[in-house]
Amino acid sequence: MRTGTAGRPVRADDAAVIEASKADPEAFAELFDRHAQMIHRYIARRIGPQIAEDVVAETFLVAFRRRDRYEPAQADARPWLYGIATHLISQHRRDESRQLRLHQVARPTPSVEPGHEVRVAGDVTAETVRGALAAALDELPDLERDVLLLIAWEQLSYAETASALGVPVGTVRSRLNRARHRVREALAATGLSATFREILSNE
Repeated sequence: MRTGTAGRPVRADDAAVIEASKADPEAFAELFDRHAQMIHRYIARRIGPQIAEDVVAETFLVAFRRRDRYEPAQADARPWLYGIATHLISQHRRDESRQLRLHQVARPTPSVEPGHEVRVAGDVTAETVRGALAAALDELPDLERDVLLLIAWEQLSYAETASALGVPVGTVRSRLNRARHRVREALAATGLSATFREILSNE
């Protein structure tokens, strides 16, 4: 076991941290240090930076209170934390809808200086794609949006997403397929030709 900052031991995996925190609650801080930034990014992208910090704090508070129920066989706590965060996000659906609508508003086209036409055209296209994607995501049923964003934004596997949301892997696959189909249809209606992977990387 290595020693980290402030002389605290650095444990090999998240399950070990959570187990240690049952006897030593301060040990749970290591889990926060490992994953808070990642969880903050996910929450901020979905419901905006204004309340993201509060929801991150609530996510880890809920996790701390539930640590006795954590499955020790799960070495990586990320799916568990994403699941808690996603549940809390569901309580802020109106904030998420507002955030997505903000992304739909394209910035004004900048004045074009000689020699910069290609760069400006690329910027405008990126804004258009972002706006169209935001509109498509806003139209998705909540459960399909959760699956799509955990996989596309956070790079969780099907199994990790299933663990995060407490559903079978088959349900994850079917929800993801429906979400992809709906998003592709919505984007096709706008005439955009970007691939699904390119569109998702534009956030």
